[in-house]
Amino acid sequence: MFSKILIANRGEIACRVMQTATQMGIKTVAVYSDADASSRHVAMADEAVRIGPAPVSESYLKGDIIIAAALQTGAQAIHPGYGFLSENPDFVEAVEAAGLTFIGPSAKAIRAMGLKDAAKALMVKAGVPVVPGYHGENQDADFLKTQADEIGYPVLIKARAGGGGKGMRLVEKPEDFASALESAAREGQSAFGDAAVLIERYITSPRHIEVQVFGDSHGNVVHLYERDCSLQRRHQKVIEEAPAPGMTDDVRAAMTDAAVKAAQAINYVGAGTIEFIVDGSGALRTDGFWFMEMNTRLQVEHPVTEAITGKDLVAAQLRVAAGEPLPFRQADLSINGHAFEARLYAEDVPAGFLPATGHIAHLAFSDIARNDSGVRAGDDITPYYDPMVAKVITHGPNRAEALLRLSAALGDTHVAGTVTNLSFLQALAAHEGFKKGEVNTGLIADEIDHLTLPAVLSDEVTAIAALAALNINPQTDGWRLWGEASHTVCLRFADELLERKIILSGAGAVRLTMPDGTLCAALDNVVRTQDGCSFVMDNQRRSARVATFMRGNETVVSVHFNGHTFEFTRPDPLYGRSDDKLSASAVIAPMTGVVRLVNVAEKSKVEAGQRVIVIEAMKMEMALEAPRDGIVAAISCKVGQAVESGSILLQLEEDE
Repeated sequence: MFSKILIANRGEIACRVMQTATQMGIKTVAVYSDADASSRHVAMADEAVRIGPAPVSESYLKGDIIIAAALQTGAQAIHPGYGFLSENPDFVEAVEAAGLTFIGPSAKAIRAMGLKDAAKALMVKAGVPVVPGYHGENQDADFLKTQADEIGYPVLIKARAGGGGKGMRLVEKPEDFASALESAAREGQSAFGDAAVLIERYITSPRHIEVQVFGDSHGNVVHLYERDCSLQRRHQKVIEEAPAPGMTDDVRAAMTDAAVKAAQAINYVGAGTIEFIVDGSGALRTDGFWFMEMNTRLQVEHPVTEAITGKDLVAAQLRVAAGEPLPFRQADLSINGHAFEARLYAEDVPAGFLPATGHIAHLAFSDIARNDSGVRAGDDITPYYDPMVAKVITHGPNRAEALLRLSAALGDTHVAGTVTNLSFLQALAAHEGFKKGEVNTGLIADEIDHLTLPAVLSDEVTAIAALAALNINPQTDGWRLWGEASHTVCLRFADELLERKIILSGAGAVRLTMPDGTLCAALDNVVRTQDGCSFVMDNQRRSARVATFMRGNETVVSVHFNGHTFEFTRPDPLYGRSDDKLSASAVIAPMTGVVRLVNVAEKSKVEAGQRVIVIEAMKMEMALEAPRDGIVAAISCKVGQAVESGSILLQLEEDE
């Protein structure tokens, strides 16, 4: 067994690998960019080595520098985590050439599954069912259009070197094919250095079910059952579960047998996942699933498999990489209960799930869940990397109880300082169809309006925010020799300015009134605690978490109550209030990113809704549209330029 390993990754997965390595007595080495110098994974490691500036191309993708760090620190092996260099066969060969061990599959196995077209041809030979489509080398746009026409719409264009939904476009009608192909190819080139695509029939009611496989260098290959990853948005997984709802013994046997055959076909060693697209229009069938791709690494959602099998997959990775046989055989494996994983991201859901940045002022998780996180209170979510805050994982004896625990855990999670998708996850976990196991990859898109309804602000939450903004403790600050103590406060919530009066009657009694004196809320026995407060309302004891911090010149109060988080700001009158309304004559960057395409020129005419600029952030493209008809007065960006969120990219001439 290794005595020291280097983790060539960051964030949550680096922390996860270190946790198991430390338990096994293995020393760990972290690598970090300038943006991650004070990050959690650096603090957890026994040693840490700087590898470059913040951009991944200058740090976490610099294989030679990472290998040099391993040699410098005396590490014997490198664990790649997921993403970055985890599925780069050239990196694997370089690691081995340096006399180190790569904790993962061989370069040959990665190459065999790295290109979707070649992988599917290999699966056909192995007797694994594949989705009908074109997987060849001809990348001529007209030829691909002809192939799509023959397959029949809707079709899916997929970057052949892709993963995680990047370089993937759904095309529902022939006239949209050319622009979708151009966009998919460009995103594939940007994310994977390969613009080639394949075309497949789109399954209209698809489910995404994957099988965890594991092989060793002694010829053993096992499966650890399936996971359902059908709850997706923009082809990105949101909530995963194991086992798959509605799975029958015969379908499970057929699917896991196909997955093991796929791994055996390439002599696979290590942890891997065989992903299947499944017909979800009715009950699962033995002839209703098809090979989609293989992920030759540990998956983000591996904790749900660990929960139902009781096996530590990272520990197994380390043992197999050290040359040991698998620590379990197929007969040792069984399903125990049900598990869910929800991905908590820093993203602006109302703005279309845009990745968000920000300073995490407060972070609290529920004790009833396993919470895998790479950040702490005080850390920053930067624009350089995936904006994951945590993975919230629950396990129960059956699906209903595991889901109930997930809802409770999400409701007890509080993140302050940056916007997150927490309320969206809660709505998804409470969705009646999902609770019944009625899942498919289109559920979120179909129910998006219902799932993104904003939480309703209550008067008691406003009262708690006012007390926190004024730093008042009703137990000690309400006493007066005569009369009642009162304070007026202005708070901004969303786009609304709230002016309220707080009246303290002593003994923790609080009244919130409007400027005209109208009573809004009456709270009794309000008690401030270290991270919140409790109070009695309508003879019921309630509690809330509260975090107060500064953002620029404003005091920010984050109140977590009844499962939802509400953020207020207290404007500083010395600085006034800026107008947040965007000009109807400007195209403004909604997030920090890189300009990938400028479709117009100065003095050209544009129409409302016309795509004018494409920017990319965190390997995702976003098309920006003209806000109205007009003539382009100025373009303030160029292709390849990095732009900040809020930057004016294009302006139209004044509207006469």
